[in-house]
Amino acid sequence: MSEIVQDAGARSGEFVQSLERGLAVIRAFGTDRARMTLSEVAREAELSRASARRFLHTLVELGYVVTDGRVFALRPQVLELGYAYLSSLSLPEVAQPHLEQLVEEVGESSSVAVLDGADIVYVARVATRRIMSAAIQVGTRFPAAATSMGRAVLAHVPDGEREAFLAATTLAPLTSRTITDKGELRAELGTVKEQGWALVDQELEEGLRSIAAPLRDGTGRVVAAVNVSAPVRRGPVEEMTSEFVPALLRAAREIEADLSRTRT
Repeated sequence: MSEIVQDAGARSGEFVQSLERGLAVIRAFGTDRARMTLSEVAREAELSRASARRFLHTLVELGYVVTDGRVFALRPQVLELGYAYLSSLSLPEVAQPHLEQLVEEVGESSSVAVLDGADIVYVARVATRRIMSAAIQVGTRFPAAATSMGRAVLAHVPDGEREAFLAATTLAPLTSRTITDKGELRAELGTVKEQGWALVDQELEEGLRSIAAPLRDGTGRVVAAVNVSAPVRRGPVEEMTSEFVPALLRAAREIEADLSRTRT
């Protein structure tokens, strides 16, 4: 697993700031910001209008951005930037049929995510309905500490990496139930590691529960997590765990077996 925490201030003399700014322009776009004016891009990317204009028009010429002269939007070609990573990982295509089978079995949405810095990033998903106020899709990010998939991974990283994560992360109260004390989160991660799965009950969003299990590669290293998420109206938390955990753990083992075969 790559380093969880990277010191942004420790940059070598080979660091290319213009590339950093160009990527900031691309990241400025999102689900709620699919089309933006120059001023909006500059604000979201924290750049001057002049810098944002140069980067946007460069991206237009390269085919990553389209504009009508006033509004800018990403083009599908931008997916090429992430395709090499997802293809080399092979996890999404390996996991997808297992997610579909799990969703059919439990009747709720399921996803796979990897840890990236302080966040989890969704790399595969099968949804039954929209259960969060924010739309979830491949590429969606959430704070790892407040998610079941984030905790399923964090519970199994080396102690030093976990402590570095805790030291560098601010535990924001996303709901009234979110764990914001680092000692309490550390204890919760210990429980997750011992029982083999993580439960988050309305800590990311009110009315939403999620259960996740870690996913290991052929070497036994935890590289991702798979979850099942459902609204609290589905029933008491005890019923949810007794119904979902066996199916979730079975799906996790099947994904691991297939993932191991792709690497041999």
